[in-house]
Amino acid sequence: MATDGNALSEDSLSQLKGLNQLRIGIVVSNWNKSITESLLDAAVKIFKEAGCKEVLVRWVPGSFELPLAAKQIIVQEKVDGAMVIGNVIQGETKHFDFVCQGVTQGTMDVMLETNTPISFCLLTDLNLQQSLDRSGGKWGNKGRDCAIALLQTIKGETHSI
Repeated sequence: MATDGNALSEDSLSQLKGLNQLRIGIVVSNWNKSITESLLDAAVKIFKEAGCKEVLVRWVPGSFELPLAAKQIIVQEKVDGAMVIGNVIQGETKHFDFVCQGVTQGTMDVMLETNTPISFCLLTDLNLQQSLDRSGGKWGNKGRDCAIALLQTIKGETHSI
């Protein structure tokens, strides 16, 4: 999603109007909050434009807590789909690798266990500038793209060929 010219288009969004019965849960990391807030704002805007009935937001301390909180919001709030939003920036230790792997596997496990779509909006960047570029900068806003992807997954149209 960070490749030039590969952002989800306005056409993608226009096909997703009228989803007024959907309840969406978003879990957001407080770590690197200026980045995650920008991703959240873009996602919420998409869900509102699509006409979603309700968008619930839960904050957690860091990205590692995202999978558990996603499971909680899915089970407790009975949402139709969830989105995890976080930002991990490479440091000088292996902590980056452990956090990214844990969040990725944990999110996949929750999605498969609950049979509920989860959009994975975890920026895993080498530096702050890359995160800024992907949260409203030169590469667009991945919160927007991940919100559209979630709605497309929930809508899940099947076509015979």
